[in-house]
Amino acid sequence: MIEIAIIGIIIALVFDFVNGFNDSANSVATVIGTRVLKPIHAVTISAAANFAGPFVFGVAVATTIAKGIVSPDDITVYMIIGGLAGAITWSTLCTYFGLPISNSHSLIGGIMGAGIAGLGFEKLVYDGLAKVFTGIIVAPIGGMMFGIAATGLIIYFFARKKPAIVNRTFGRLQIISSAWFALTHGANDGQKTMGIIVLILFSVGLIEELEMPLWVIFAAAAAMGLGTFFGGYKVIKTLGVKVTRLKPYQGFAAETSGGLMLAVFATLGIPASTTHAITGTIMGAGSARRIRAVRWRVSRQIIFSWVITIPGAAGLGIAFTYIIHLFL
Repeated sequence: MIEIAIIGIIIALVFDFVNGFNDSANSVATVIGTRVLKPIHAVTISAAANFAGPFVFGVAVATTIAKGIVSPDDITVYMIIGGLAGAITWSTLCTYFGLPISNSHSLIGGIMGAGIAGLGFEKLVYDGLAKVFTGIIVAPIGGMMFGIAATGLIIYFFARKKPAIVNRTFGRLQIISSAWFALTHGANDGQKTMGIIVLILFSVGLIEELEMPLWVIFAAAAAMGLGTFFGGYKVIKTLGVKVTRLKPYQGFAAETSGGLMLAVFATLGIPASTTHAITGTIMGAGSARRIRAVRWRVSRQIIFSWVITIPGAAGLGIAFTYIIHLFL
């Protein structure tokens, strides 16, 4: 059983790498889209900040993932592996096609599907799932409102300044805001794999309580950081250029407000989607200047990918769990 647990942990870390690979766009898309930093410099800063996130904000989100999707007393390591396989497959497909889906919700959907396949709906933890769906609703809507408000304030206070001065000032500030968003991204998304690894250890009896060993935090943070460094450039292009073309002040507003939202979510233990948060703030920052500045057709495609992520990953989680059980 220990060997199966090791396999499960390796798969979880692969998912964490894929998560960082896809979500690299979340923290660097705007700073690249505004041409403040070159991609290699942006992803290096983002990778370091992603690694640091869980050490700064704690592990409340990881606890929610471990306890709040499927009953931890009933789930088996085989179900967890089936759920992870579904999440990885879904995330990889969406990354290939350049869709900035929520890897968090891929993971949650995959584990939900595995739990349904192995235990039935009655073993889902609906209180924990309520937190998840709260994040689904609040992150994009709140992000858009925050983005509009932050951009509006900047426009109000800097309207009479020369554009060159504004661009230069916020170009420098955007490096800080990009690192800030990456830090909060690591604090939220980086913790989800930690929760899964602890759940694996608990399910095979290697730990007696659902608590977070330091090596788990370090391993998951490192996998997330490496994935971010090797980031998914198709997704960066979608968020940084296709949704709307941003000025440096808008990029600063989007990253700063998105990071504030994620910091609150991480503190409250709500496993929110960083993709939802940053896409909402980007839309808000773009529309604050001019509604038509946002390419709403592209935005509708992104929202569609969000809607299908949990059921899509859950379906794959169910399928992989059944396949695994066929060979046991």
